Amino acid sequence: MTTESVFTGLKVLDASTFIAGPAAATVLSDFGADVIKIEPPGTGDPQRRLGSMPPSPRAQANYSWHLTNRNKRGMVIDLKSPAATKVLKRLVEWADVVITNFPHGTREKLHLGYEVVAGWNPRVVYADITGFGDIGPDAGQPGFDLTAAWSRSGLLASTRDAGAPPTVPVWGSGDYMSAIAIYAAIVTALYRRERTGQGGSVGTSLLASGVWATGTLVAGALAGGTRFELHDRRAPANPLINPYRTEDDKWFMLVASPPHWPGLTRAIAHPELLEDPRFADVEGFVENSAALTELLDAEFRTQPFAHWQDALGRERVTYSLIQTPEQAAQDPQLRANDIVVPLEGVSGLEETISSPVNLRGVKKVPAKRAPDLGEHNDEILAELGFGPAEIAELRAQGAIPGTAEAEGSR
Repeated sequence: MTTESVFTGLKVLDASTFIAGPAAATVLSDFGADVIKIEPPGTGDPQRRLGSMPPSPRAQANYSWHLTNRNKRGMVIDLKSPAATKVLKRLVEWADVVITNFPHGTREKLHLGYEVVAGWNPRVVYADITGFGDIGPDAGQPGFDLTAAWSRSGLLASTRDAGAPPTVPVWGSGDYMSAIAIYAAIVTALYRRERTGQGGSVGTSLLASGVWATGTLVAGALAGGTRFELHDRRAPANPLINPYRTEDDKWFMLVASPPHWPGLTRAIAHPELLEDPRFADVEGFVENSAALTELLDAEFRTQPFAHWQDALGRERVTYSLIQTPEQAAQDPQLRANDIVVPLEGVSGLEETISSPVNLRGVKKVPAKRAPDLGEHNDEILAELGFGPAEIAELRAQGAIPGTAEAEGSR
């Protein structure tokens, strides 16, 4: 990469699959890190196929693969082959950071456990992610974001309306949330290494990220708090925090507090409500929630969203249009703030989503397509010091795919 950035010169070995670990490596690549992604032979990382599985949107381009693995170089290595160990060892010696999400036990069999990796490279920052943590009765249980980050954490049970069963949330969202946690852990360890010269092992779990996201409710439970019932839109715990529908069938989320109440009464042209004793304080809002919600419902249904956009904005009352993913994709605010950025090299896909980490005054590396399966095998092996004869021997031993096999997998 030619763009100089914060992590230019940082070498990252991405030995992880699916979303959370690879996405953390992608954030590092956004700031110039040289990331080598290794995949197993055959079909590679299962993330290559997730974009074609329902309920992912159907599209010609493999958008999910490029979102999670852009700006990386790709290798195919069969870590189950004894001959692959010499390649893995050189990759670890090359790397500043190693990321994995193989389960405990499996990673040790593949020579990706921390003790082996740190033995090869004591300065390495070793980052891993698990479903449910390193210890405890369920440490070995497989976990995906829907099970560990959403279901086990209390988040999914709380993200539904009263009377409605649990639903399927946006899959991958727990993974991308966890990716930022892994990225933060890596950067923290790199800072420590700058100060002490020591490498180290860092990590998180999908469960930890999910509980952190549900922090207000879980912390409340730890305090012995009495939580409100599940949200009922017609009689919410707080009618000032509720979705409402406009005359032109658009929904928006109102998020106001008692200090906003005078402005809200002016916005709906009912300033006399300030004198209504039912709504004199927070307790009144709670006790008379159904009545106020009915009143607000009726008022908001009288005018189109554009009217309320002006009226609520004028009074500095916080709200937002509830957009579909398709609407969000076209929101000009995303491009104005480089949340959606150009993507180079993918037919049928001109843009992707940037990571949410920004350093003001520092440009990110322009987004380029994710690698084909095993695309950079020979290039990287040569950089690691393997000669043509050694590479041919690695192929013969099954550590890396043969040329025809690699070409056929692209």
